[in-house]
This record gives sequence, C-alpha cells and structure tokens, in this order.
Amino acid sequence: MSDWLEHTVQVEVEAAIDQVWSLWSDLEQMPKWMKWIDSVTVLPEDPELSRWKLATGGLEFSWKSRITKKIPNQIIQWESVDGLPNRGAIRFYDRGDRGSVVKMSIAYAIPGFLGQLMDNLFLGRAVEATLKSDLERFRAYALKAQNTEI
Repeated sequence: MSDWLEHTVQVEVEAAIDQVWSLWSDLEQMPKWMKWIDSVTVLPEDPELSRWKLATGGLEFSWKSRITKKIPNQIIQWESVDGLPNRGAIRFYDRGDRGSVVKMSIAYAIPGFLGQLMDNLFLGRAVEATLKSDLERFRAYALKAQNTEI
C-alpha cells in the first residue's frame, strides 16, 4: 500500500517563453538543474517515453515515464509507466516582456512503510525545498543560456 504526496512550486524566469520551453522540453538536460535526477534518456523507439534515474542519500530509483500531454509553450504532462510511481506537469506562462513563469506539480507514491518511518510533513518540506531550488537552478541556467545566445 502506498501514500501519494503532491507538491507544487513555481519560479519566474526573465526569459522568453520560447526559450524556457525549448530548454525544459529537452528532457535529457534536466540533470543540469534537477538535483536528484541522475539521468534522463529519451527512448529512441518512442520519443514520448523516457527512462529516469533518481539518486539521493544513497537511495536510487528508476522509472519509465510517458508524456501524456504536450502543448508547446504551455504544458508537459507525464506519468510513470513502471518503477517509481509518479505523475505531474510543468506549466509555462508567458508574461510578455516580463519573461515567463514555470510551475511544476509533482505527485509520487511512497511505500506505506516509508511513510510510517518518516514524518510526511518533514519529507514534504524537504522535497518542496529541493524542487524550489531546482527551479531556481533552472532560472539561472535559462538566464545563462539567454546571455550566451547574444
């Protein structure tokens, strides 16, 4: 039996929506800004499928994910099809000359025994803080990419 935990974080990025979308939709680049993601490999037989590996605190998890909805400059939605149960969406909001907003919502299942061992509030705060830091790293990555394009 598993418990599902959900988190939503967002960041404002002073970059055009096209650039923000382009960087984020290149899934294999995510380990550059996502602390816990060790690798992402888009599967050559189906570009909507990818293999993910998460490593943190000596624990490793892997899963295969399928993109379930993809609207350029608006949303990338996914769900795992094996391995670590998870699902979520990255939403993109165009703020015109003020840049873009990136909003990430993630839900994942943790085994009941793990939930009993760890205080869900502590785990939730730690995950949200990490996700927020990941989005801040993405912001810096996007701004650096924007500045090197000039």
